[in-house]
Amino acid sequence: MDMALLFKALADDSRLRIMLLLQLMELSVGELAAVLDQSQPRVSRHVRILAEAGLTERHKEGSWVFLRPALPRRDHNAARLLDALLRSEEAVGPALAAQHANDRRQLGAIRAIRDQRAADFFAQHADQWDAIRSLYLPEAEVEAALTAVIGEQPLGRLLDIGTGTGRMIELFGPAADHCTALDRSPEMLRLARTKLQHLATGQVDLIQADFYALPLRDAGFDTILLHQVLHYAQNPQGVIDEAGRVAAPGARIAIIDFAAHALEELRERDAHARLGFGDDQIAAMLAHAGFALADTRSLSGGTLTVKIWLGQYHDEPARIRPANRDSETPRKAAA
Repeated sequence: MDMALLFKALADDSRLRIMLLLQLMELSVGELAAVLDQSQPRVSRHVRILAEAGLTERHKEGSWVFLRPALPRRDHNAARLLDALLRSEEAVGPALAAQHANDRRQLGAIRAIRDQRAADFFAQHADQWDAIRSLYLPEAEVEAALTAVIGEQPLGRLLDIGTGTGRMIELFGPAADHCTALDRSPEMLRLARTKLQHLATGQVDLIQADFYALPLRDAGFDTILLHQVLHYAQNPQGVIDEAGRVAAPGARIAIIDFAAHALEELRERDAHARLGFGDDQIAAMLAHAGFALADTRSLSGGTLTVKIWLGQYHDEPARIRPANRDSETPRKAAA
């Protein structure tokens, strides 16, 4: 590491503000410009300096480019120490700390707009949701492959994050000891309640909540599902980190989502925040949350490829919620 180049890059308030924001979530240059109230060319120059110093890296999704901290992926003691410092409350002095608090509020406003677009879409299309999913690949094929991947071992306590109409619980619930189905949309939960009414009373808990802040106890689940959910997350690492927090030792997580693609129209038409994921991305996010990637399956048959990533919890769970998470206050749905 070129320490002189690194510290020179950080010797600017705007670039420090950018680094602190990137600790919260991956952001595009346009989003950073909006939060910092600076022009995109000016922010692009700051980002270039940070990237040349090895502090940030770019991740391209279609025509969008997201930025994230590079230090966690550098095998160097100094990188680990500096990354820990940037994530701590002692990273900056009082004046810049106050500015960062304001930046976080600005970021929250931007995220709220994007989240509302997704919530509006879910509310408008809740009764068509299963049909919308079938446009990409026949769900029967995906379900058969998923059953083959996770059906060989007992499911134990099952958590379905972003349950939608409850199809995953309908499919796997009878084999689980107990099920928790969680979704942010009350319209989705009403449909799920109807679909799952044949299951025994007390076998399923339906909870309305934000997937960034699960109102669930630590180490409480043996099997965790994220079925066609992660591409709606502005901060997918935050979602997987929460899954790690509630995972019991040895728990399995199955992420079913699209492989990386370039269909920009899905951002506007279907409110997708991410255009799929690569294997390396998923492996890195799982590792950050305490999971090891155990298996990967690819299911082609249309314009988009569906992937199944299976992870297994292998470390002691990270039991402390990140203090800098910006999300809505979760609440339990009415019975």
